Amino acid sequence: MKLLPIALLSLLAAAGSVNAADYKIDPGHTMVLASWNHAGYSNPTANFTGATGTIRYDEKSPEKASVEVIIPIDQVQSFVPELNDHLKSADFFDAQKYPTATFKSTKVMLKDGHLKVMGNLTLHGVTKPVTLKAKLNKVGIQEMMKVPAIGFDASTTISRSAFGISKYVPMISDEIELRITTEAHGDK
Repeated sequence: MKLLPIALLSLLAAAGSVNAADYKIDPGHTMVLASWNHAGYSNPTANFTGATGTIRYDEKSPEKASVEVIIPIDQVQSFVPELNDHLKSADFFDAQKYPTATFKSTKVMLKDGHLKVMGNLTLHGVTKPVTLKAKLNKVGIQEMMKVPAIGFDASTTISRSAFGISKYVPMISDEIELRITTEAHGDK
C-alpha cells in the first residue's frame, strides 16, 4: 500500500516570471490522500498530513508554474492505529529510514482548463517521474487571513512497487491513487 501523495500535491508556480508569486503550502489546509485496494474487499484511504513547500504561480502564464513539496511519511493517518504503525514499518514506507517524500515539478502544461504537472517524486529512496492532473480552484485574497492565497486539487496514480514498496502485491494493490488538495498563502 504505497501511498504517496506525491505530490502532492497539487501544486504549481511560475519560475522566472515577473508576475509570478510565491505561495507557501499551508499544512493545515492541505491533504494528500492515498487509496488502494485490499484483497478485492475494500478500498482503504490514508492521509499524509503536514505537507510543506512552495508553489510559484503566474495567472498570466500558468505553464511557468512550479512546485516543491515535502511530505512527512511518519505523519500518515489511516484512522486505524495499528495500520498507521504498519504503514510506517519496513514492510511499507520504512519511515525511520525514509522520513519524507518529496515532489519537485519539472514542467507544467495547460490543456482544456486543467494543468498537467510533471515532476519527480522521491519516495522510499527512489525517484520516479510522476504526472499530476491539477485544477486551479481559486486565486485571490483569503478573506479570513487577509493574505494572498491559491488553491489546487490534483490527482495521479502511482505504482508502489516502482518505488520499492512491493510487500503483499498483488493481494494489496500495486496501484495507489493519490488525491491532493492544497491551499497556499503568499506574503501580506
